[in-house]
Amino acid sequence: MNDQHDHGALGDAEYAEFMELAAEEGFDLEDVEDAIGEAGHGPLPVLAVVGRPNVGKSTLVNRIIGRREAVVEDKPGVTRDRVTYEAEWAGRRFKVVDTGGWEQDVLGIDASVAAQAEYAIETADAVVFVVDAKVGATDSDEAVVKLLRRAGKPVVLCANKVDGQSGEADAAYLWSLGLGQPYPVSSLHGRGTGDMLDAVLEVLPEAPAQTFGGAPIGGPRRIALIGRPNVGKSSLLNKVAREDRVVVNELAGTTRDPVDELIELGGVTWKFVDTAGIRKKVHLQQGADYYASLRTAAAVEKAEVAVILIDTTESISVQDQRIITMAVEAGRAIVIAYNKWDELDEERRYYLEREIETEMQQVSWAPRVNVSAKTGRHMEKLVPAIETALAGWETRVPTGRLNAFLGEIVAAHPHPIRGGKQPRILFGTQAGSKPPRFVLFASGFLEHGYRRFIERRLREEFGFEGTPLHISVRVREKRGAQYKKKK
Repeated sequence: MNDQHDHGALGDAEYAEFMELAAEEGFDLEDVEDAIGEAGHGPLPVLAVVGRPNVGKSTLVNRIIGRREAVVEDKPGVTRDRVTYEAEWAGRRFKVVDTGGWEQDVLGIDASVAAQAEYAIETADAVVFVVDAKVGATDSDEAVVKLLRRAGKPVVLCANKVDGQSGEADAAYLWSLGLGQPYPVSSLHGRGTGDMLDAVLEVLPEAPAQTFGGAPIGGPRRIALIGRPNVGKSSLLNKVAREDRVVVNELAGTTRDPVDELIELGGVTWKFVDTAGIRKKVHLQQGADYYASLRTAAAVEKAEVAVILIDTTESISVQDQRIITMAVEAGRAIVIAYNKWDELDEERRYYLEREIETEMQQVSWAPRVNVSAKTGRHMEKLVPAIETALAGWETRVPTGRLNAFLGEIVAAHPHPIRGGKQPRILFGTQAGSKPPRFVLFASGFLEHGYRRFIERRLREEFGFEGTPLHISVRVREKRGAQYKKKK
């Protein structure tokens, strides 16, 4: 099993041949191994950061991912588009789910903290529970502790806002929560975060509990229905299930808990994860949107295919774009379902096609179906589209064939000359699939436009319909630089 991990998707013989090629071209073999290992990883384990408002969750997330990406503001309720980030510690890579995005009292503060934590914990392999050491454990904290016990996931207790020796005693009081050792941390200054992350790595599995290959042979493939609130996700699920198993309501966002449904379609059993909005008891749209994005992220993490629903009666919105980006970045197979097609008149159809051309450029490779969840129009086209996307997602190109193809491209379309030099792609390999991940080794920096051109040609040559492609480029270092780096 370890070989598999080190070699990505390359078999032993292919790997040996590839390393020989790398040595001939003067690459540092450790670098090459790292690059293949990095690109060849399967799904990464997921760490959820939970805790009540204003304990410093987003600051801690920024500290873990090593950059200021999660928005931090002093007032609670700062929403963000993204809730999942990639991080690395001590050579191990994992995903971090930040639940600090929305902190207002919607359902009563305890209930809202619990609801947020619940969504995150459901999808996580391990949890960092953040408590404000200065304030001590509150009723809200106790509520989250109950949740964590029920979920049975490994927990690392982070006693935040410990800026010096005096705060260590405050942190010690948190043993009373019964979650084991509290790690005193100042996420603002970075104090103690290393020890806490070491503890996280001890409880975080190498790969997520629910690996994609983990379903029994012939087990159901997992599909997330995603889209903005009231786009018709529940109606679609009901239509494919041929019965009303999900509450459908004109009020946007009536689904609260994700419903996993085993449904037979086209003679195959699929597992559908329904992720419609969130039940709103108040007019705080902001919060509900944040919940929806947290839950969409959770559903996408659990799925293999994202079926993205777009409401054709309205213009394609920024929110639609965000949801698409979320699915693409998560590396899932993608199908775009244009819903309410039966409600379109000629004029709207004309403008919609223009919008699709301009706004949906980033997923022009995804299979498209025009459906009506209400009438059932073209539902039979959904399964072939999903199967096409899955096939693209699982495709692997043998290294020999890939290099022959890269050689032809480089000969016919060399990289533009920049600063008197002409960078060349020397060779490459596909280190992983689900989604396809390529590592290209080059003699110099490849411009973004040229990388896009390579991606387009890869799609033309090998298909890859319905799947994002990850392409990373390693540049050959000057001989002297290798030794400096090793020191």
